[in-house]
Amino acid sequence: MKASDQPYIFATEESEIFDNFTIDNTQIETYLEESNTTAFIVLHNDTLLYEGYFNGSNREAIQASLSVAKSFSSTLVGIAIDEGFISNLDEPVTAYIPELLERDQRFGNITLRHLIMMSSGIRFEREGTNPFSDDFITSHSPDLRRAVLNTDIVEDPGKRYHYNDYNPQLLGMVLERATGMSVSEYLETRLWKPMGAEGDGSWDLDSERSGFERMSVGINGRAVDFAKLGWLYLNGGKVGDRQVIPQAWVNQISRGTDAIFTNRGEHTNYYLNYWFLDVENRAYYAEGNFCQFIYVYPAADLVLVRHGFDCGGTYWTGLLGDIAVAIEAELNQ
Repeated sequence: MKASDQPYIFATEESEIFDNFTIDNTQIETYLEESNTTAFIVLHNDTLLYEGYFNGSNREAIQASLSVAKSFSSTLVGIAIDEGFISNLDEPVTAYIPELLERDQRFGNITLRHLIMMSSGIRFEREGTNPFSDDFITSHSPDLRRAVLNTDIVEDPGKRYHYNDYNPQLLGMVLERATGMSVSEYLETRLWKPMGAEGDGSWDLDSERSGFERMSVGINGRAVDFAKLGWLYLNGGKVGDRQVIPQAWVNQISRGTDAIFTNRGEHTNYYLNYWFLDVENRAYYAEGNFCQFIYVYPAADLVLVRHGFDCGGTYWTGLLGDIAVAIEAELNQ
């Protein structure tokens, strides 16, 4: 995915907020270094209040999205609906992948909304290194289209939230067939370039032969360009006068309309279109394994981005909310 010909460059501000900012009584940069963080960004409106890189990383370094990719994937669905490639979320997945009916007629009851809300009723079991587990298959299969066409339904759709990496792969097939282009091409032309990406990005494939994007985990790019996705949602989906993400799609996320209960615990109680909702802080965020985050805090027009090798022993979901609230207090002084 090529960088934009007209990259959007955020303004920078030498903020005093972080001069004495501490986390657990540790100076912020020391904390970020010691918690295996590689990139940390604080964006206020369109101004970078903080941009730091650690543990051998730098501004041009490529960061892995892991499951943050799901929030990019869902955004593409919203754009495809706006462009008329997809009618609406209540269409059955079999309108685009009719061969699923040959496996089980009940696939006709699964809608795109069920897929994007993680409530499809499709089986997804996590068994670590078991090569027959669903988690292993979606992580390592060299032909994800074939793999996803061999899934099984275990319960009625819409019954409950169940995190499932087959769901975004099915949506990837829908996007391919609806738009007539690869998902990475659609991302490049509809989102990556229009949002003003500064650097080239990429999307991991299942294999060279199959050439299907790993929809749930595989986007790679600069941290500052990941921040642009959160910034777009904060900015009503616009870059200047250009509407990149449909306003209605952004509104649905920011208002938490029709979110589903997850029962995952504090700060992760609700889920909507591949975004988690932090109800306590009236925020929402994209989250990837090993604590990759795009955290959007509308109350103070903040976007926080964190990338790292792992979580570094930190509960980042709660910490990002605490940092956002602390910054808000400083901005209001």
